[in-house]
Amino acid sequence: MSDEDLYDDKHITFLEDLWGDGYLSPGGADEVARVLAGVDLTGKHVLDVGCGSGAIAVALVRDHGAAKVTGIDVEDPVCNAARGRAKAAGLTDQISITKVSPGPLPFSDGMFDVVFSKDSIIHIPDKAAMAAEAFRVLKHGGKFAASDWLMSHDGEPSPEMAHYIKMEALDFAMASPDRYRAAMEGAGVVDAEWGNRNPWYAQVAAGELAELSGNREKWVARHDPAFIDHQIEIWQAMLPCLEKGEHCPHHIRGRKPA
Repeated sequence: MSDEDLYDDKHITFLEDLWGDGYLSPGGADEVARVLAGVDLTGKHVLDVGCGSGAIAVALVRDHGAAKVTGIDVEDPVCNAARGRAKAAGLTDQISITKVSPGPLPFSDGMFDVVFSKDSIIHIPDKAAMAAEAFRVLKHGGKFAASDWLMSHDGEPSPEMAHYIKMEALDFAMASPDRYRAAMEGAGVVDAEWGNRNPWYAQVAAGELAELSGNREKWVARHDPAFIDHQIEIWQAMLPCLEKGEHCPHHIRGRKPA
């Protein structure tokens, strides 16, 4: 494991404890299904960008009928966890996990039927380059379906938002919906769809904070006390940003023209 890994085993264990086995972002399998609303994966080859610890790759095959999933991430701990989860599910013939370096995707043009990502492209600063690469590796007529954590406006974040991002210390690179639209249009997307998930996650996050703070003793029995106290501080910093709408997770879908 690199000293620079953002999602080490400690963070993976905590997030899975909070959000479900194999999930490193909120909503679990139900939110994955909502991201994919209207996107048929049956028999398709799917690229899972930022595959995390692997539950989503398994769900894409088991629950949504994907024939093959290629999962990519940039850190060894999550890639190792994802490979282990695919093996435990008996899906190593259908799921492959590859560690990649940030930058252009190591795949040929038109290789995938669907490019999927859940709450991981927040770590990619250049959204235009990300969108261009996603559409480059899509087949003509292929679909892009993702969720990402956005900021409601361009420019500098508010002091409250800046404090929250600093507390997370996860190299968040939040873009506005307008910047995302420009990136998608520049890549050539058609049939773009946008869904603001702020009302949903504002409610969910309030429940998460209540769970962590109200049941602190349960959490410190399973995790380092100082680590849990820091997570509570992060959620306390995040919630006001959600409540005022500046922190606005979105679903984003589009299609590469046929």
